[in-house]
This record gives sequence, structure tokens and C-alpha cells, in this order.
Amino acid sequence: MNRSKMITVLQIVLPLILALISIFVITGYASSVKTHAGTISSLDEKKSTVMELTATSAAASAAITVIPGDVATPIADKLADLSSYFLVVLSAIYLEKFLVTILGIAAFRYLIPAACIIFAANAFFKSDGLRRLAIKLALFGIVIYMVIPASVRISDLIDSTYSTSVQSTIDSAKEQTKEIENSTADSSSDSDNQGLLGKLISGVESTVSGITADFEKTLSNFVDAAAVMIVTSCIIPILVLLFFVWIVKILFSVDIRWPEGIKRLG
Repeated sequence: MNRSKMITVLQIVLPLILALISIFVITGYASSVKTHAGTISSLDEKKSTVMELTATSAAASAAITVIPGDVATPIADKLADLSSYFLVVLSAIYLEKFLVTILGIAAFRYLIPAACIIFAANAFFKSDGLRRLAIKLALFGIVIYMVIPASVRISDLIDSTYSTSVQSTIDSAKEQTKEIENSTADSSSDSDNQGLLGKLISGVESTVSGITADFEKTLSNFVDAAAVMIVTSCIIPILVLLFFVWIVKILFSVDIRWPEGIKRLG
């Protein structure tokens, strides 16, 4: 067998071997829950935080509605509206959690083997278009596999900065909600025992302005927490994917001048 035929055989056999390894070996590893244990654990922590924020904002909104008058009603409405934003974040977290293993299957069972088969077929057709398509498919498979773990790592860096602030927001809202509930219960008890409705209203109204100011600050903190969650769970994964795609486009736009000897071997 002369040199050119040997190279042709290798160009057919090696990609097919890589395709089999990708399907039967790498796919199992890339789609394993154990492989992505750290990523899944981080997403579970985010999910717990978002669910706690949702429950706390809903409880705070319900507590504010018992304050006499309409002074605090806009704050209650805004807190209730935040639930829809937290729901979007929660959906994004669940989607990332599902895709982190599914994309491993898509990449190493389908995209990369397809790229290897196209590359092997190109040994017969000698087409630059087919070769570029094979490389693009392989790179795209690697990109979609890496995008969620990479985005979660970046999100963790941001979360580590704001985690204390988010937990403080939750604790503060819980404390304020509990204070309102206790004040309402105490006031109702005084009203039943003394029958002094005027005293009740006067006592409650004297604290409305202070409670409203506290919940305005709490609302601001909840908005900040929602913004952080939207950025880390929704925007960063998209930006990471766009960054990887941009890198791939740059790599393919570079005109690499190979030495003449290497060109003849190809």
C-alpha cells in the first residue's frame, strides 16, 4: 500500500473510530449526573433561593394589605408582581438543569459522530466545504456541551458577591411580615377586649408611615435580588453561548497559511 492510500485509509478509519468512542464511551460520561454534580448542586441552591424569594415576597405582599388605608397598596402590588419575574428565573434554572445532561447526549451521540462521518466521507469527495462543515459540527457540539457548566461557574462568582445581600433581604422581609402579623393579632385582641376601635385605628395609623418606609426599602432589595437572578440565570447563559459562537466564527475567519509540505500531505 502506497503512502497516499494509507493516508486515505487513515482519514476514513480514524474518524469512524472517534465516532464510536464518542457514542459508546464519552456520551455516558458527558450525560452522567455524577459528572455534572457540582453544576446541578449549584442550580439546586439557586432554585431554593428563588423559591424562598417568591414565597417571602408573596407573604410580605399579603401582610401589607392588612395595613389600613391605601398608602402601602402600591408596594404590595409591586411585591406581588415580582413573583412573575421569579417564575421566569425558576423556569430558566429548571431548563438549565435538564439541558446540562441532555446537551451531552446531543453533542457526543449525534453532532460529533456526524462530524466524524462527514470527515471520513470527505476522504472520497475531497471537498473543503465538507471538511469545514465537519469541523463546525464538532466545535458546535463542544460549545453547547460547555455552555451551561461555564455559565454556572460565572454565575457562581456573581452569586458569591450578592448572596449575603439576598439572604439579608429574605430575613428582613420575613421579620417585617412577622411584625405586622403580630401587631395585627395584638390589635385585634385589644379591640375585642376593650372595644376601643378608635384607639386601635389611631395606634395602627401612627405606625403606617414607618412600616411603609421599611417595606419600600424591602421592595428595593427584592428588585435588586430579582435583577441579579435574571442576570445570572437567564442572561449569562445566553452571553456565554454567544461568546463561544463568536470565538468559533473568529477561528474560521482566520486565513491560516499552512506550509507547502503539510498541504501536500492533506
